[in-house]
Order: sequence, then C-alpha cells, then structure tokens
Amino acid sequence: MKIDAHHHLWDLSAVHYPWLMETGVARFFGDPSPIQRNYLLPEFRTDAQAHGFGASVHIQVGAADPWAEAQWVQSVADQSADWPLVQVAFCDLTADDLGRQLDRLQSLSSIRGVRQIIGRAPGEDARTGTNALLGDPRFLAGLQELGVRGLSFDLQLLPELMQDTAEILAQAPDTPVALCHAGSPHDRTPQGLRHWAEALGALADLPQVCCKLSGLGMFDHGWTAQSVAPIVSTCLTSFGPDRCMFGSNFPVDSLAAGYTDLLSRHQDLVPPADHDAVFGGTADRFYSITPGGGRST
Repeated sequence: MKIDAHHHLWDLSAVHYPWLMETGVARFFGDPSPIQRNYLLPEFRTDAQAHGFGASVHIQVGAADPWAEAQWVQSVADQSADWPLVQVAFCDLTADDLGRQLDRLQSLSSIRGVRQIIGRAPGEDARTGTNALLGDPRFLAGLQELGVRGLSFDLQLLPELMQDTAEILAQAPDTPVALCHAGSPHDRTPQGLRHWAEALGALADLPQVCCKLSGLGMFDHGWTAQSVAPIVSTCLTSFGPDRCMFGSNFPVDSLAAGYTDLLSRHQDLVPPADHDAVFGGTADRFYSITPGGGRST
C-alpha cells in the first residue's frame, strides 16, 4: 500500500490556526492566501487515491488548541474507516504536566507520535525562540518518555541545529524519530547543500532516525526534479530506502506544485527498486499503520 507520510488537514470552523489566518505576512513557504480555506480529507483523498495511495499520516500544524486539533483528527479518522489515517500531534515535551498530556493523547487510537518544532526558517526561529528547546534538559527527558510509551517524535529543524540535536537524540535511543522535510535544506547553493549533507550525517548515524522526503518546495517555490535531485540522492544514500519515506506536505506544498507533479518528481528521483519502501513500506513500519506493519527503528 502506498502511504503519504506527511500531510495536513484543517476545518477552519472546528479548529483555529493563527499562523494560517494571518494576512499580509510573508512566510518562508510562500503566500498562504490560496490555502486559507478548509482542506478536508475528501479533497486530499481525491489527489492521493488517484495515484494509488490508500493511507496517510496527519501531522499537527500549529493549532491554537493542539488538543482540539488532535480530537478533530481522531473524529476524521473514525469517520473514514476505509482510509487508514494516523496522526502525529503536538505536545510540549518541556511541560510540567507532560505525563498527563501524553496520557490524554494516547487515549486517541490514531495517535502515533508527537511533533514539537525546533526550527522552521532562520528569520522565524529568531522570533519564536524554538531553538532553545535543545538546551532544556526537560526536552531530553520528554524525548525519552516518548520511547518508554512507544511513541515517536517528528523532528523539524534546520541543518545548523543537526549536530547538537543528534547528540541529544543519541541519549534517547528507544524513541523512533522521523526527520521532517529532509532536514529543511534552506540554502540551496552548492555550499549550502554541502553543509546540509555533512550535518545530515550526524542524524543518519543514529539507527532510530528515518528521513521524510517532504517539503522540498518550501524553500524553493520554483523547484523541479533536477533542482532537488541532490537532496533526494543524499537522503537515500545517507539513510537507505528502508529509512526514507515520501510525504506530500499538502496543502502547504500545493503552493509550489500540484499533487501529480510533486509525486511524479519524487518518483522520477527515487530508483524503481526503492519505490515500495519510500512510498509505503517505511511509513507503514514506522507509524504502524496497517495490521502487522510493525514499527522499525
């Protein structure tokens, strides 16, 4: 089964997303105005199913009330028995009531893991201060607690933070980690990609870390298969196909390409022998989506 391992949904009447509804604000991923509308499972399924996908992973996306978002996603999953939908929810791993928050999340059958973004883009990170998580001992303790509970962590950060993050993750070896958006190589110059590839190695050396081929258009809105070929090749070489998975990052990446074009570019760049793993098998094992899929670290 093909699985889209990274996408979002939103019903603006059910959950509020402050970042999404801002107007006149330049964002690193583009002008959000085309996606400032409901984006629901039937629309996503129409695109994905047309290309053979049959299941997906919903990733939290900055709701004002993360618990409300997690509950809403669960309701969508409950109403779509013919489309296996699991989710990665937000949780503050430094919270004093972390145990209570995780207990609550784990009451939802669709929960597989947590995402707490460490880095989005250089300018935005300077304002949000999320990079400071790496220096907080509670963050490491939270990562370790995820492993104890059988939960995974979706890691979003910038290449400049990879070495420090790898040192922290090495202390949480039982927590499966999915690196979002190939580690966000925001500097696409030859030198920038060289630095990204070198930093990526520190994460690839950790056996519990997998890599998502997703979000490749966020820092290059005119991207083509040729322009991202070095990124895909480096990820496949560093992690191997059994630790790489495709994610559309829709609807955010719809700002740069349609689903058909986005998918075809990835399919062209991934060797045919690796398609089963990258476009389904890795995600199934990592997120335990289908019966018997199991989790691989």
